[in-house]
Amino acid sequence: MSGLGAWFADLKADFILNFIDSNRWKFITSGLKNTLFITLMAVIIGVCLGTVVAIVRSGYEKNYAEMKKGIKKYLLAFVNGVCKVYLTVIRGTPVVVQLMIMYYIIFATSRNSLLVAILAFGINSAAYVAEIVRSGIMSIDVGQFEAGRSLGFDYKKTMIYIIIPQAIKNVLPALANEFIVLLKETSVAGYVTIRDLTMGGNIIRAATYSAFMPLIAVALIYLVMVMFFTWLVGKLERRLRNSER
Repeated sequence: MSGLGAWFADLKADFILNFIDSNRWKFITSGLKNTLFITLMAVIIGVCLGTVVAIVRSGYEKNYAEMKKGIKKYLLAFVNGVCKVYLTVIRGTPVVVQLMIMYYIIFATSRNSLLVAILAFGINSAAYVAEIVRSGIMSIDVGQFEAGRSLGFDYKKTMIYIIIPQAIKNVLPALANEFIVLLKETSVAGYVTIRDLTMGGNIIRAATYSAFMPLIAVALIYLVMVMFFTWLVGKLERRLRNSER
């Protein structure tokens, strides 16, 4: 019993050292705030940019062969080529390398590391969102396009008012899972001096020379957030299934 009591005493002392003394718990809370802010902003950028890329890619696949020769056809081919290069580069390189390139090369004169991180993670997420949304668009029956044409809509209006809403509904759970993946990926934001959740734990570890308590706390916070958002995704999927009945 004395051994167990000593273990609890050491655990309590370790907790006080890492979180209570000098208000070190604030590194965790401020880091968590930055992590959630970066994730939210990056998701908005990712969904907007990814949807545009998905529309270009799916539009090329559906219409290019039937289009008449002209500036529109060549422009579509060029933009589609740019999108393919973008997807290949972003999906083929690690996000931490992209983050450092953005911070140390592209925005080397800027010291707004938070904005750079949002852009880097947003652009990275957009590549994956684009493929998710594109698969949703391609899964829509061709009759939906014909229905839009019969209503007098051109291709653009058909996509905006008929196809995209259906595609988004079909891939919404996958988009929600992309949010969860992005939340965990932001843990590398410390490479560009951002005090995110992981960096907050590292700052405490460096100050106290105690690795167990701060790193376990960071891991548990990530785990709780992922479990919570996974639960929300499951609830969303069940609601979508019920709405289709």
